[in-house]
Amino acid sequence: LVLLLNDIFARFDQLSEFYELEKIKTIGDCYMAVGGLPKPQDDHCFRVCAMALDVLDAVKDFNLVTHNNIQVRVGIDSGPVVAGVIGTHKFAFDIWGDTVNTASRMESHGIEGRIQCTRKVVDRAEDIFVFQCRGLVDVKGKGEMDTFFLNGLQGGVKTPRSMRQLSFEKRSLRLNHVQ
Repeated sequence: LVLLLNDIFARFDQLSEFYELEKIKTIGDCYMAVGGLPKPQDDHCFRVCAMALDVLDAVKDFNLVTHNNIQVRVGIDSGPVVAGVIGTHKFAFDIWGDTVNTASRMESHGIEGRIQCTRKVVDRAEDIFVFQCRGLVDVKGKGEMDTFFLNGLQGGVKTPRSMRQLSFEKRSLRLNHVQ
């Protein structure tokens, strides 16, 4: 199980690095990353959404190579967070706040193989990405929330880097599988 998670999370680490997002931590089988921290980025919401789409592709590729049937759920919210380094031993950069909790709830109340987002994400990214309204979902600790699925890029929109480089990175993810 540890090797399996390491292989998948290594792919996510490569995507996080590619999109210049900050990996915060892994908690069991959960992977948390954030955009716009510690270095502010005007397009952090775009980067997070693009990585989320690539996470689904990376898991599909992993399943093809390894003959597994791993399924993931992805949750995204956008908004302010509190960030800092905590601890006196094994320092850790972490984030807290309602945005973090809501993103976590989007994942836990989501559907396998889908990316569930809040209205705030749609409002920031609907010119670039295609969203599908899921409708109201009773979210623990939040009540009913209007949620959306992120389905892909709008036609003609390019990623922050060349599609050729992205394709190369994806092939590299497939080749780096740990046997």
